[in-house]
Amino acid sequence: MVAVTGATGTIGSAVVHALLDRGESVVVLSRDPDRARERLGTGVDARLWADPKADPAPADALSGCDGVVHLLGEPVAQRWNEAAKREIRDSRVLGTRQLVEGLRAADPRPRVLVSQSASGFYGPRGEEPVDEGASPARGDFLADVVVAWEDEASRAEELGMRVALTRTGVVLAPGGGALEKMLPPFKMGVGGPVAGGRQYVPWVHVDDVVGAILFALDTDAASGPFNVAAPEPVTNRDLSKALGRVLRRPAFMPVPAPALRLLYGEMATIVTTGVRMLPGRLQELGYRWKRPDLEDALRAATGR
Repeated sequence: MVAVTGATGTIGSAVVHALLDRGESVVVLSRDPDRARERLGTGVDARLWADPKADPAPADALSGCDGVVHLLGEPVAQRWNEAAKREIRDSRVLGTRQLVEGLRAADPRPRVLVSQSASGFYGPRGEEPVDEGASPARGDFLADVVVAWEDEASRAEELGMRVALTRTGVVLAPGGGALEKMLPPFKMGVGGPVAGGRQYVPWVHVDDVVGAILFALDTDAASGPFNVAAPEPVTNRDLSKALGRVLRRPAFMPVPAPALRLLYGEMATIVTTGVRMLPGRLQELGYRWKRPDLEDALRAATGR
């Protein structure tokens, strides 16, 4: 039996269905259990976690589970103001702290926690290849959030649990993820590289996000941080060209950085800069990618 938080999001719903498909019992912790059941189907046991930032996760829902997949967090892809930044941080840091408090009271306690993290840990790195041994960026808002987020999740190790931290890159998924914002201009024929297009994009198809999470659940040697990205990161320019080919639309209209900053404010930094993140630990432990080819991943994500 596996407990899942953040289960109604793009990644969470895919994880839940993958777990159900392989015969697992799934407990979903949700602020709205009725909505979770409606979204995920009657095969899940949806339990109330009314205020993840203030209340410990329900120990009775966690007791007896084999593992926990923790995906809860306010979307990053929005215009950042002080209120939005506070919610982005608190939903992750406080939510994870309260999850660990619930785990502390669980009996019997799950053996493993797979806690979502993000490539934002590394900050802008230019062309430098980055694996899990790299240090976090300092003074970068998102990197600081990720460091605090991971610190809270790692406290579950004090409870005797194995903890895997999935530092996920730019997710390509049907109906969500990065493509949700990329597709409209491309479909109108005005898509193209962003801010010069030289920045690297640590892309990954949602099938491999789910695959990596289940791999981390199942693999006893999987602990600590894992970069969840395709083996070959590409530049924003190459991603734009590939998406244009898949959609059979032009992909040469540049999107200047000032336009993005006007639209998204400080958040634009994560689009106009990049990181050449490599999935060293997944490769080391023998994970086999489902969609390592960019065009194949884009076709699967767009239905083309």
